[in-house]
Amino acid sequence: MKVGQRNIGVNFDQQQAAIRLWAPFAKSVAIKLTNHTTIDLMPEDRGYWSLLTDQVRPGSRYWFVLNGDQQFPDPASLAQPDGVHGASMAIDLGYDWREALWENISINDYIIYELHTGTFSPEGTFSGIAAHLDHLVKLGITAIELMPVAAFPGRRNWGYDGVFPFAVQESYGGAAALQDLVNTCHQKGLAVILDVVYNHVGPEGNYLGKFGPFFTGKYHTPWGNAVNFDDKDADGVRAFVVENALMWFRDFHVDALRLDAVHAIKDFSAVHILEELRIRTAELMELTGRKHYLIVESDLNDPRYITPVEQNGLGMDAQWVDEFHHALRVTAGEKRLGYYLDFNGIEHLAKAYAEAYVYTGDYSEERRKTFGRSAKNHPGQQFVVFSQNHDQVGNRMLGERSSALYCTQMQKLLAAAVLCAPYLPLLFMGEEYGETNPFLYFVSHTDQQLIEMVRKGRKEEFSEMHAKGEAPDPQAEDTFNRSKLNWKLLSSVEHQTLFQFYKHLISLRKTYPALGANDRSACKVSLFKEQHCLLLERGVTADKNLVLCLMNFSHQVQVLPLGSTILLHDKIADSAGQVSNSSVNVKETTPKISLQPLSFIAYTASYV
Repeated sequence: MKVGQRNIGVNFDQQQAAIRLWAPFAKSVAIKLTNHTTIDLMPEDRGYWSLLTDQVRPGSRYWFVLNGDQQFPDPASLAQPDGVHGASMAIDLGYDWREALWENISINDYIIYELHTGTFSPEGTFSGIAAHLDHLVKLGITAIELMPVAAFPGRRNWGYDGVFPFAVQESYGGAAALQDLVNTCHQKGLAVILDVVYNHVGPEGNYLGKFGPFFTGKYHTPWGNAVNFDDKDADGVRAFVVENALMWFRDFHVDALRLDAVHAIKDFSAVHILEELRIRTAELMELTGRKHYLIVESDLNDPRYITPVEQNGLGMDAQWVDEFHHALRVTAGEKRLGYYLDFNGIEHLAKAYAEAYVYTGDYSEERRKTFGRSAKNHPGQQFVVFSQNHDQVGNRMLGERSSALYCTQMQKLLAAAVLCAPYLPLLFMGEEYGETNPFLYFVSHTDQQLIEMVRKGRKEEFSEMHAKGEAPDPQAEDTFNRSKLNWKLLSSVEHQTLFQFYKHLISLRKTYPALGANDRSACKVSLFKEQHCLLLERGVTADKNLVLCLMNFSHQVQVLPLGSTILLHDKIADSAGQVSNSSVNVKETTPKISLQPLSFIAYTASYV
């Protein structure tokens, strides 16, 4: 596989179109243009078919015809202007990039903001995102994370029902608009992470199985047969996925990929597909001189995913840690139901701060087995933590954000818990100002039977969480519209105050090395179980740069014994009072410190 150019689909080289398709099931393949021109492709080894022609130009609409009579869109289509059931459109991915001064920042400096293109702005487009980038820069964000943008049915979807991995959703603006957004982000100093889905393909408009064995019955997943990464003819599937990842890096200049639910990727090959992605990405980086990261979502508590290939790992740069979220939310008062059953609150939150994973070889009641292993020697920059994300908000029956569940003081405390952790922080769109609109689950399928299956599935999912009432209809357009951000809230004093608190905390991460280093070895966690409080000592190996982060999750005033070995210097944050850019000078040894209910305080300090 050549990493410097796209190797499948329709691509342009000067005056010709280079066409290449993997269709091992086919006995003949032709490309059929909407002007009724039909041109045969020639067979290659291992199920590939190819053609060079000057009759296909950018803007041409086309189908692939298999065996003379079966007509389907291109599985590697770059554009589906008429939807997932319509003809594919050939486009040229060449782009006039104007981000020459951009260089991807260290992953250690990522402060991530996850957003959904369709609900982030009134327009629901990439240009709508661009219009609000200055807000994110002002907040202090360093990387935006786009939920999946691969073409899906209709105009409304979270993106995890994508069926054309190479085609950018038309209702968002298409490929050129995404390139414009990435270019603009880089000009403003923002990295771009793109969420991609390689563990399954959506149910409507999925024609992959017509071309070849993209799926295997060897393994069952929540979405049906698994993607074929290790069964017969798997090489073509693996090349398809690797080429997709390289395209986002090479042709869209995306800085990092977030790989959805890799625990659902079934692969017993000697070289796991994630390892192959790591190797091919490294080759591309060597060729282009640009830096790219691979971030995974995994609930296996297995550090092999983030262990270097040289140490027999899969080589991923970082992973999401749902367990931090679960422990934090139970600490804040969430009922221990469903996947919260395993988490006892502040004790497990303390362990999450200390070890990233909560379950490291412990018995899980919810899983009913011993689960996980230690990630002791892995640096903090390999773990992404959050108090909200699309899953944790949108998979609630009513899509309630923290603003609907907690008072302002608790929202501030949750923000501090994330932004002062020795890990990479992630915010979910709107949380920085206390967005009150829900983020609901929505789709726009055209198959009525599928629509009813989705409705039924959601009801069954919520019954496991003992949720009462009726879930909003995922198919209804109103469900989608209710999920859009209300940017007008920023003009109110209450919401602007919360925004300023988030902004201040992010500024502290950037100002104080002890907070921004993500050095787990320099983070000491003290649990005050009876008081329902935590103390984080950040920078314990550098006495002069010590930062104390104190969190009171109780509804009473608590007095914590700090001992006489810590000398407090400046109060740099206080969620219970007015946050000021000017420090409050303390400079005294304080054996005890008082915390207001549901409060956070941070001090610079040193050891006596």
